[in-house]
Amino acid sequence: MSEKAFRIGAIRPPSEANSLLIQVTNGCTWNRCKFCRLYRHTKFRAYPVDSIKEDIDKMALWAERVEAHFSGSWDIDGINRELAGLEDEEDRQCFYTVVNWLLSGGENVFLQDGNTMALSGGRLSDILIHLKRTFPRIKRITSYGRAENLSRISEEEFAELKEAGLDRIHSGYESGSDRVLKRINKGVTQEQQIIAGKAVKKGGIELSIYFMPGIGGKDLSEDNAVGTADVINKVKPDYVRIRTAAVKPGTELYDEWEKGDFEICSDDDKIMEIRTIIELSHDSSETYIVSDHMVNLLQGIEGKLSDRDVLLAGIDSYLKRPEDERRVFQLLRRTLRAYSPEDIDNIDGEKLLMLKREVMDRDEREWDIKMNGYICNYI
Repeated sequence: MSEKAFRIGAIRPPSEANSLLIQVTNGCTWNRCKFCRLYRHTKFRAYPVDSIKEDIDKMALWAERVEAHFSGSWDIDGINRELAGLEDEEDRQCFYTVVNWLLSGGENVFLQDGNTMALSGGRLSDILIHLKRTFPRIKRITSYGRAENLSRISEEEFAELKEAGLDRIHSGYESGSDRVLKRINKGVTQEQQIIAGKAVKKGGIELSIYFMPGIGGKDLSEDNAVGTADVINKVKPDYVRIRTAAVKPGTELYDEWEKGDFEICSDDDKIMEIRTIIELSHDSSETYIVSDHMVNLLQGIEGKLSDRDVLLAGIDSYLKRPEDERRVFQLLRRTLRAYSPEDIDNIDGEKLLMLKREVMDRDEREWDIKMNGYICNYI
């Protein structure tokens, strides 16, 4: 690695697209979920605090170079010339990363990788304090954290991390059903999720949890939704981010599907799970449902649970359409040709009729497999 370069991990939530990425750990402490192979060939490693501080100091030096191109407004041509003049690819990537961050406001930071909260509170606080001192204008620092790990941290320790600068924790709960969690080998229980979520919230840190419609398969579809709603009611997270499940080749879940031990949910099954969660999460009105990923069929269904009627009406407007229209939208959405169900209302009548014939030419199982294949393209 170049002496000027800093580590950059590959993974971050879509909501952190414009955040400065600081790699504190590498890989995942669990790494055995049946639906995921993201870190399967990466041994978990927590980087030494001094090396992380060194990366932050390098970022500050790059920031100085970028900010030299600002005088009331950004000199984009000058930035591009300096970028083109960098001979080392790692240096170019670091320069570009800092440029993207500063041009986006330079206010948000995300700590990578899959379970930064595995660090001891003291070590992480030390990093956070150094980061805030180096970049005083930072307004938000966020991180991933596994629920099993979070459940072993006290609310007092979370309060200390909040004081040091940590504002939000993203946690992949995936499901609140113990039956589903066991099926996908998530390595956590509903009870641990609730303990973790309550402690994070009492510590003053925002909590963003992830839910995967369809991850339990057809037979556990209702369990997946009802169990997750139970967790939401008890934890009251700030955000529930929807991540539609896909059964991807190379995963243990895909192997189980090939053997007939797992049945893929349809898009409509997954939408019904989201509907059930919204309907049953009556004790968490301030929680915000977020659908900020391409894998989601109805990406426009977003809002506070206090606006439950509006959210449900948006889902029901889709579910009330005839099956052939729903399938047409699924196809167009999964092939990036539509955003909302209303988009198909603008299709020429003859073309729409042709599409309806095309999509109804497959039986239900074949269709579900086809849509699952499309979703896999985005993860």
